[in-house]
Amino acid sequence: MDTVVIVLGIAAGVSLFTWVASLLTGDHSWVDRIWSIVPVVYVAVFWAGTGFTDPRLTIMTVLVALWGARLTFNFARKGGYSGVEDYRWPILRERMTAGQFHIFNLLFIVIFQNALLLLISLPALVAFENQSVPVGPLDLTLAALFLAFLIGEFVADQQQWNFHQSKKAAIAAGHEPAQRFVTSGLWRLSRHPNFFFEQAQWWVLYAMGAAALGAALHWTIIGPILLTALFIGSTRFTEEITLSKYPEYAEYQSRTSMLVPWIPRGGRAATADAPAA
Repeated sequence: MDTVVIVLGIAAGVSLFTWVASLLTGDHSWVDRIWSIVPVVYVAVFWAGTGFTDPRLTIMTVLVALWGARLTFNFARKGGYSGVEDYRWPILRERMTAGQFHIFNLLFIVIFQNALLLLISLPALVAFENQSVPVGPLDLTLAALFLAFLIGEFVADQQQWNFHQSKKAAIAAGHEPAQRFVTSGLWRLSRHPNFFFEQAQWWVLYAMGAAALGAALHWTIIGPILLTALFIGSTRFTEEITLSKYPEYAEYQSRTSMLVPWIPRGGRAATADAPAA
């Protein structure tokens, strides 16, 4: 069977599963639970289509598998597989009628996000179609850059995890946390460093496909573009919720880059550098 047909069949099956599961359970986070898994499958299918012999697709599959393993671990330890729904969906349900939310669920949560997971994986298709192009220094440099971004995301997530564990311990002990959200470490340079590194990895994967093609621009660029657009929109909505809970978050916003790690702007340095509570 044609490799592309297999990938499209898997994507269609996953989309149908996440939609039906959301209808049966009333839980609309099923796409979140397969987010770190299906891109690994898609890339691996293209690798399998070469008989597991193409060096570039071997590298791409290993990198995406590492990405998936890290994200799955982080999602699992935060209770993502325990049936807890994304906290943003109940808020949106309150702002929409039942019919509007059902349409939103089908078109955005299910169809758009599943299509996006397929699109960001398609640089592997480019590599699949250009197997005759040998792996060179550019491929290895991009692979190293992917790993650097992967490590950056791991560090950012670990810093956030450590902060929230300390915060929970302080609250359990009856103390008021010195800070209510993390602003230290990589979070001093970006309000969402984990989001930045997440997107950066998929831009690098796109570059690896472009390297195989020998062209800087290729139609699969739509994947990382849409991913970045999704993250920007999601981040703004998340920050709207955070600001409603913590008014002091506005000061953090005023001095700290939203995504790209950067030197903090003027502000209360002591707050920026304060240890996580």
